[in-house]
Amino acid sequence: MTTPDLDAIVIGTGPNGLAAALILARAGRSVRVYEAAATIGGGVRTEELTLPGFRHDVCSSIVPLTLASPFFRTVDLGARGVELLQPDAPVGQALDDGRAAILERSFTATAAGLDRDRKTDDGSSWRRLFGPLARDADKLSREILRPVVHLPRHPLALARFGRPAIRSARGLARSRFRGDAARALFAGLSAHSMIALDRPLSASFGLVLGTYAHAVGWPMVRGGVGAIANALADELRELGGEIVTDHRVDRLEDLPPVRAVIFDTTPRAVVQIAGDRLSPRTRSRYEAFRYGRGVFKVDWALDGPIPWTADDLRRVGTVHLGCPLEEVARSERQVAEGRHPDRPFTLVAQYHPWDSSRAPAGKTTAWAYCHVPSGSDTDMTGRIESQVERFAPGFRDRILARSTRSPAQLEAYDANYVGGDINAGIFDVRQLLFRPALSLDPYRAGPGLYICSSSTPPGGGVHGMGGYNAARSALRHELR
Repeated sequence: MTTPDLDAIVIGTGPNGLAAALILARAGRSVRVYEAAATIGGGVRTEELTLPGFRHDVCSSIVPLTLASPFFRTVDLGARGVELLQPDAPVGQALDDGRAAILERSFTATAAGLDRDRKTDDGSSWRRLFGPLARDADKLSREILRPVVHLPRHPLALARFGRPAIRSARGLARSRFRGDAARALFAGLSAHSMIALDRPLSASFGLVLGTYAHAVGWPMVRGGVGAIANALADELRELGGEIVTDHRVDRLEDLPPVRAVIFDTTPRAVVQIAGDRLSPRTRSRYEAFRYGRGVFKVDWALDGPIPWTADDLRRVGTVHLGCPLEEVARSERQVAEGRHPDRPFTLVAQYHPWDSSRAPAGKTTAWAYCHVPSGSDTDMTGRIESQVERFAPGFRDRILARSTRSPAQLEAYDANYVGGDINAGIFDVRQLLFRPALSLDPYRAGPGLYICSSSTPPGGGVHGMGGYNAARSALRHELR
């Protein structure tokens, strides 16, 4: 019998793969990470996509879950040169009358803004909904950033979250709020789910993202999100871990002898690489894993900040475009039915004035994306820019250059984004409860085999918890 040269090999250098490798290296295990691309990071990479001197985050960019993550609390990002910048307010929802609904860091301040419309009591409703959740945010992080099926350590906090979370976003917004501002603000948060807003559990995304906006903010990374991957890689190398780039793994047989392999890939890739090492049942369940809608993304080099009609939108890092609630719900329903909305719900991230390092003096960068059917080849640039122009007349005049990515191009860039699905798997009831498959340990694919990507709990986002949990599972089994 061949003696393994290594304790563990990790396939993929996204934040989950690097988190898994780091947890194992901290435990004294020998680790090597293979990355098919020339650079590390997976969905957290920064490049000059448009013009020289303009730095763009290719995939992930705004990172609330990094601050909420129990794993990242064990990483001293600041000591490794990562500076998280908080905009004046996390999120803004553009409204058609020239106003905006602003989600402030304080839920009481958010409520005060919503109470400007004296025809509703939406401020008080917002405070009653999000106040207890924001106060419980630390407890909730330890419950919701792990498999859904588990023995809770904070059952009361989880119950307060779970009761409204199982509802549809449309139903919860209409029952809790009376005015267009609050309803649209909640709809925009919930639309990050990439499922129709009349589906059960779509409200859970709005609750999670709203809670963390109040509790920890929605920060950006000075100079680009790629600094997070570099920080994790630096610590891993200091502990003796290896990272090999430009090395695609096609078969387990091509790897050196090893006690455990951890896949920061989709279930589809696990099947392709592991083959007969998987049990027939696991292979069948991984092959049945379903991917969700795609996104079409535009990055811009701009000759100045976006000229929003609503001045309040200049204070926020993330802007949601689509109003009222019914327009957002219609857009997401059309995508779910395989259509391309004329007025797509659009997410915009802007960096002025908080991060001047991303562009030459007096210039800035921004990006936006909308949801589209999986694998769509329809160019949504015009529709996205029309949505921005709708709320920021004169925006097109500030565009110096643009870079676009279709779902197919996103998948080519990062194979985990199947069909352009940045959540790496649809979030419906079945795949929320059993992600990636029905199992007592969702991270263990078989003896010596583990999966840690966003196709595992808790799903997408720069939190590293898939890798953290997969590594701990490996340490309980093969790597004791």
